[in-house]
Amino acid sequence: MATFRFRSNRWQARVRRQGHPEQTRSFLTHKEAEQWARAVEAGIDIGSFISPTRANKTTLGDLVQRYIAEVLPRMKGASEDSIRLKAICRRPICKNSISSLSPAKIAEYRDIRLSEVAAGTVVRELAYLSSIINHGRREWGIHTSNPVALVRKPTQPKGRERVLSLAERERLLLELQPTGRRNTWMPFIVILALETAMRRGELLALCWADIDLDHKTATLQMTKNGESRTVPLSTTAVQTLASMPRSVCGAVFPITAHALAANFDKAAKRAGLLDLRFHDLRHTAITNIARKLPNLIELAAVSGHKSLKMLQRYYHPNAQDLARKLG
Repeated sequence: MATFRFRSNRWQARVRRQGHPEQTRSFLTHKEAEQWARAVEAGIDIGSFISPTRANKTTLGDLVQRYIAEVLPRMKGASEDSIRLKAICRRPICKNSISSLSPAKIAEYRDIRLSEVAAGTVVRELAYLSSIINHGRREWGIHTSNPVALVRKPTQPKGRERVLSLAERERLLLELQPTGRRNTWMPFIVILALETAMRRGELLALCWADIDLDHKTATLQMTKNGESRTVPLSTTAVQTLASMPRSVCGAVFPITAHALAANFDKAAKRAGLLDLRFHDLRHTAITNIARKLPNLIELAAVSGHKSLKMLQRYYHPNAQDLARKLG
């Protein structure tokens, strides 16, 4: 049975039903209060009513913080994702309650971020928010719609096709030589990236126990797609690994992702390669390996791609080489 009372210039409706938590809400008019109460009672009668109480009391920031604490530690890339999500928590949108979020507010956040960062970054941030809200709905009893799903995503730019030339490779390696305060491991990790097409995270997770120099293989225990993979090693890769110093911790490259990025960016700048990123080494490696392994199934086995469509983003055959093959 619903009850109504006039309080602080608003009409408060209260619905009590045995076996259900009490529902209360205030309205400007008595008619609006009655309509809401009837809708709540009807929903309870047919079993379709879901209380929005938790969504009203939980802000988007609360939800993101809980996700960081409870879900993120079990995921790959937790360290970097944690930094990104904590940055999102500082945005004004995270002060909104989950129930008050709307497509218009998400769209406003999207447009503000597009004026600050690249479209690809905004797409990733919207994907983060969508996943977190959906997790809250499934696991934590946050009963609300997902406004992110209704917002138009920015158009992402065409994928990068940056491939190092031999001259650029030599300039980069020269600037990575460990003189002064330069990191000892950088020349080795760059050579391995160019020879094996391993991702940055895969290289940093590599342990000496995973290396078999006699059989020329390196076993990656966990990769981006969630499966282990054995990578064949070229003669240059084997020689590089054999000449490396070994750390007591057992890691092949005992450096952090942030140290790697900082050292690489500085070396690229010194070499005059201002448009170069570490992931471009993977593009370069796959392109070079494709000349030796024209069979795309074999190439995918090396690169770790489960989809040939994804492999096409990295494999950039030279038109002149293809013309010579055609005869």
